Amino acid sequence: MSSWENGGWGFKKYAPHVCEGCGMRGGKMELEKLEKSVMTERTGKEIGVYKRQITAEKNKLSKIFEKCDDNVIKIATPLIENASYMKVELAHLKEYNIKNGIKEFYMNGKGQFGYKESVESKTYNTMLKNYTNVMKQLNDMLPKGEKIPDDGFEDF
Repeated sequence: MSSWENGGWGFKKYAPHVCEGCGMRGGKMELEKLEKSVMTERTGKEIGVYKRQITAEKNKLSKIFEKCDDNVIKIATPLIENASYMKVELAHLKEYNIKNGIKEFYMNGKGQFGYKESVESKTYNTMLKNYTNVMKQLNDMLPKGEKIPDDGFEDF
């Protein structure tokens, strides 16, 4: 039992709240769940699912650029690979955030505690901005009149 759980820092009245959780991430039981899911490596099956999803997205985007000249394709290929990865990862992060919320409990060494934005939520927001920028770059590379079809991801 740690110091904060047994009241060593004067937070005994908050221990049940922290240990049982409150519908958001945080506390001892939630940390155990996290260690079993987020903090472990992906299984081979999960990696296979990710790779298939990334490949499918990469094929969709590559098909759009088939008509472009070789120089555009050379420049677009790394962007397509990154956009494909980001789209798949964003979908998984979105599901994780829906399931677990966007806040997490924290307690620092000075006895301060509360809620903060989760790492997954911050990652999602940053990656969404990067994804939007990459898609704009790809769209700008296409010949006039051609556009990458809107799949509604950004609107969601």
